[in-house]
Amino acid sequence: MGKEQIKLFLVDDDALFLKSLEFEFLQHADFAIETFATGELCLKNIAHSPDVVILDYHLDGIDRTAMNGLETLDKIKEFNPDIPVIMLSSQDKIDVAIDCMHHNAFDYVVKSETAFMRLQHIIDTIFRYKKMEKQLNWYMDRM
Repeated sequence: MGKEQIKLFLVDDDALFLKSLEFEFLQHADFAIETFATGELCLKNIAHSPDVVILDYHLDGIDRTAMNGLETLDKIKEFNPDIPVIMLSSQDKIDVAIDCMHHNAFDYVVKSETAFMRLQHIIDTIFRYKKMEKQLNWYMDRM
């Protein structure tokens, strides 16, 4: 039996960036990917139970009245606080990163030429952590 696919939600209002990110993930690993241009669309599909959500900080390029990334992050965490959300932004500002972490983002990545490699590394870290957590729970159940 093969490994189960990681279900990944990509949420960004920049269609070109979204498509290139989707392409990179599909080229480098076996992911089941759903893409969304708005936080509202992501939330309409959140019951699909993504393993990881990669979420743009702004999300106002298509519709100025759309939910921003932090509002979307808060709603995802209301739905299921255990879904890891990685925030993405073109802003390399420490206060933006801190703001994301205060809203319970798993991590924050600046959009750059190394963003995909960072995202891939963070996702690996998330699943190493989940695997350790499972092993610990298994061990604790037997004590």
